[in-house]
Amino acid sequence: MAEERPLTRVTCTAPVNIAVIKYWGKRDEELVLPINSSLSVTLHQDQLKTTTTVAISRDFKEDRLWLNGKEDDIGHPRLQSCLREIRRLARKRRSAGNGSSTNDNAPPLSLAYKVHIASENNFPTAAGLASSAAGYACLVYTLAKLYDVDGELSEVARQGSGSACRSMFGGFVQWIMGEQADGKDSIAQQVAPETHWPELRVLILVVSAEKKPVGSTAGMQTAVKTSPLLKHRAEVVVPERMAQMIEHIQKRNFEAFGELTMKDSSQFHATCLDTFPPIFYLNDTSKQVIALVHRFNAHYGKTKVAYTFDAGPNAVLFTLEDTVEELVEVVKRSFPPKNNGDQFLKGLPVKGATLPEEVLSAVVTDPVPGAIRYLLLTKAGPGPMLVEDANCHLLGADGLPQSSSSS
Repeated sequence: MAEERPLTRVTCTAPVNIAVIKYWGKRDEELVLPINSSLSVTLHQDQLKTTTTVAISRDFKEDRLWLNGKEDDIGHPRLQSCLREIRRLARKRRSAGNGSSTNDNAPPLSLAYKVHIASENNFPTAAGLASSAAGYACLVYTLAKLYDVDGELSEVARQGSGSACRSMFGGFVQWIMGEQADGKDSIAQQVAPETHWPELRVLILVVSAEKKPVGSTAGMQTAVKTSPLLKHRAEVVVPERMAQMIEHIQKRNFEAFGELTMKDSSQFHATCLDTFPPIFYLNDTSKQVIALVHRFNAHYGKTKVAYTFDAGPNAVLFTLEDTVEELVEVVKRSFPPKNNGDQFLKGLPVKGATLPEEVLSAVVTDPVPGAIRYLLLTKAGPGPMLVEDANCHLLGADGLPQSSSSS
């Protein structure tokens, strides 16, 4: 039998997802069980991802965590819940006699050993870009690889952050709310892979990278207690919309997909206003983007662009590949960059477009310079992935962050 490894490192990446049928409100806070099902599009990791390295060693004295280069509190209850659950699954698998290590020449890692975790986002954290979803999906997936655990990992990720369960899959994903008290049936399932709708594009308009004034968890708790509209939404509206949205995606019916996406976004924000005291996640720029999209669609007489907003002011626009160039130009003309013109558009490359005069006059009204910080163009992408390149570890051979391991 080979000698036990002094230090083992595993690095994985996981994607952001954007809900087109929104999740808002929990029936069980501790298990993170939602009051309604939801459906999302997983965004491509080439543009938006979390990277996590987990290291384990008999020499570590305590569990430790670094987020975006800074040491953070690893005692957060939801993080501890994920860590505890993965270790429990590993213990269960080994006791069943089928727990072999990924590396067959080495013994299974001791579950008593402490872990070091480092995680980084390549996008603003807590700015309404689903950072917690990517973060917890990445954490759970990486821990599962470390401990050789498989099975229903979306249930574990859900306990870290509800929408994280949807980031465990690529493409188009539904989170089934479930009925059971223990949450075993509250899981995510892929509706269609990322290859299903190759023409679909996603343009993110980053309005603000600041932390939002009311966090999602607090906002949901207040809404569940005080909003009659939220109760109606969960019980009556969402079940019908889930079935409709799945059908629109399966048929690649963009007009129907886009219209329903916008309606559901607006109803979600209506429940925020129906909450007491009311919650305002949209700002003036958000409202200007909504008006712009409706002018664009009205000009063409059909839904060519759709918006959705999560719990923050940033707009996520869906469109098809053949509309991207014109849409980007319209957005640039409506919200001209103040000082970062060459860095204003990130992500997938876009050729410049010349706007017809009738589009300019009908769609671009009262430009607001500097209101949008930057644009990010992406598309649907795959779920979490193992990183094979040892040079990509965020933790060094000593188990400390690479940038600070010598300090």
